[in-house]
Amino acid sequence: MPNESDMTMGAATAPEAARRIFRSGVVRPTCGVSRGYAQANMIMLPREYAYDFLLFAQRNPKPCPILEVLDEGSPFPSIARGCDIRTDIPLYRVWENGEAVDTVDDVTDLWSSHDDLVTFLIGCSFTFEFPLMDAGIPMRHIAAGRNVPMYDTSIPCVSAGRFSATMVVSMRGIQPDRVADAVRISGYYPRVHGTPVQIGHPESIGIADMEHPDYGDPPILERNDVPVFWACGVTPQAAVMSSKPAFAITHAPGHMLITDVPDSDYMV
Repeated sequence: MPNESDMTMGAATAPEAARRIFRSGVVRPTCGVSRGYAQANMIMLPREYAYDFLLFAQRNPKPCPILEVLDEGSPFPSIARGCDIRTDIPLYRVWENGEAVDTVDDVTDLWSSHDDLVTFLIGCSFTFEFPLMDAGIPMRHIAAGRNVPMYDTSIPCVSAGRFSATMVVSMRGIQPDRVADAVRISGYYPRVHGTPVQIGHPESIGIADMEHPDYGDPPILERNDVPVFWACGVTPQAAVMSSKPAFAITHAPGHMLITDVPDSDYMV
């Protein structure tokens, strides 16, 4: 059973230790965990959908920057030593025909009944949050112990085969005099979404109510904060809802795979 110290893991927790804690049954968002290491979004699809999704990701590198594609039937990523992709993400969503039918902390049993799954690991903006904080730019959701707010938008993705979607974005409130720095620093990390897709005008991308995000927790905005929106790796889940594959497994929004890859490896 998880103990009290497991629940207090944070920036200093090593990736392997964090994955072991999640494997034990602890469930919490991964923002603010394992400073200095990249995090990844995840989607598992049956083989018959894998090529179309790979093409979708390649055509939409901003929301879907691929870090690794696992072999069919393999649960062992190379970017996380000793990891089992079926147990080491804190929370998973199970999909059937485009509908979320369950949320679980272990998909081993489901994997055994779907032996042709292909797993895609996709860059996550949590990776550049610590560099932003190192530059003195607060991440208000981390300070509050909350998940980042994420929103469906009107930004169309480029369709591929059976997959189509509009982009999902994550939002962070940034003080006006630090917006340029946030753009510059996140721009060093194109494989984890890179620069923002919109700054200051949520309505221009179809977001009518920022207080009620589609995923994650409500935003924390301080006086004069500018809402800054980055492409988000929850976009594949929007593609699942839109395109309705017979079966899929994804991470739950904000509950990522913590990898062993230093975030500096994705810096350009």
